[in-house]
Amino acid sequence: MFVRRSLLVLPLALMFVRCADQPTALNTVRASETPLFLQWAGNVAPQFSATPSEHQRGNGRGAKKSPPISLDRYQATFWAVRGEARSIQINYQSSVDDSTHPFLRLTTSDPEFAPGVGAIARGDSVLITVTVDTTMIGVKFEPSGLQFGDHSELKIWYGGAAGDMNGDAVVDSTDARIEQQLLGLWYREGDDDAWTNLSASQNMADKSFKYALPHFCEYAIAALRELAVSW
Repeated sequence: MFVRRSLLVLPLALMFVRCADQPTALNTVRASETPLFLQWAGNVAPQFSATPSEHQRGNGRGAKKSPPISLDRYQATFWAVRGEARSIQINYQSSVDDSTHPFLRLTTSDPEFAPGVGAIARGDSVLITVTVDTTMIGVKFEPSGLQFGDHSELKIWYGGAAGDMNGDAVVDSTDARIEQQLLGLWYREGDDDAWTNLSASQNMADKSFKYALPHFCEYAIAALRELAVSW
């Protein structure tokens, strides 16, 4: 279905471009291996809520504001419009201090091509689904392979790990070294594909990574396992 201002796209449509074409990929882990992923504090996913851009309320025709993400779903949607800045921010309530903290912010303005559909005209929109990973600090965006003209901006915070970078339930100098030297933003194209480290910009002051997305894949915060577990 292709309708002005409301272009619906199946989340798992045929991919036109591989996420492995990311221009700033660094290290690739073989598909038989996995990096050391950051876990939510206490290995329990917190409660999440989603906040879309103030001017957007669904498909641009007065739809209701996106509700908070429910505990059994961990998913939110918003409409990205070519030629308009649209964003969504996902926050979480920490089990450590009971306060609300940012987890993710995605800003788009130029969705250019949707897999299985084709070019997106200026003013047309595509429904984006954001799914939070409940076992590690990561996220998946759909439709997978959605391409952008001007890259979308992703900022993801990893403070939800509460300083435990290697998952041993102890925060010590090893965690500090992992954060400073090994931690990064990783992606993979599909469930059976290898994870690759991206050259995202890290801000240790607010525990975050920022990256310009050329298209959608699955993303997570992780470190090279073979180095992290040897310290």
